[in-house]
Amino acid sequence: MVYVFLAQGFEEMEALSPVDILRRAEIEVATVGIGGNLVKGSHGIPVLTDLDENEFTDYSDIEMIILPGGMPGTLNLDASRKVHEVIDYCVKNGKYIAAICAAPSILGRKGLLNGKNAVCFEGYESQLFGANVLYDSVCRDGNIITARGAGVAVEFGLKLVETLVSKERSDLLGASMLCAKK
Repeated sequence: MVYVFLAQGFEEMEALSPVDILRRAEIEVATVGIGGNLVKGSHGIPVLTDLDENEFTDYSDIEMIILPGGMPGTLNLDASRKVHEVIDYCVKNGKYIAAICAAPSILGRKGLLNGKNAVCFEGYESQLFGANVLYDSVCRDGNIITARGAGVAVEFGLKLVETLVSKERSDLLGASMLCAKK
């Protein structure tokens, strides 16, 4: 199961594009609301989440978590005890952690990017403590997947499918969505 954390002020494209793409790939995804089930994105779009953070107590089925960026969404994720608890669980149990835009800064401040390749939204590079900062659209290093921002949300989602299923499945899905090949 993939869990996507949504906090007030999340970037809608960075959260919902990967959710849509993962579901198209028939991967189970649940959205988790931080601070309640109704969460408003940074552009005022309200989203009713599958779970409230207080309902999310069993982590045993986690395959991957996703942290979308956006402001103040990233700050609200970083302020959540639940988000940090789940990140720590993922690290301890070798689960995938995906973060896009400003959200990789949460991982950087936790020291999880030391010696790893990572990307983020321009201006947050200094918060990727210990990382080898790249300027690719999407970057995977071990169990950590990072992406630059809203403009690469589809590419990010396809990388998540590649990671969880296969490159072939990701390529087929991308072709069905008319994604241009580089």
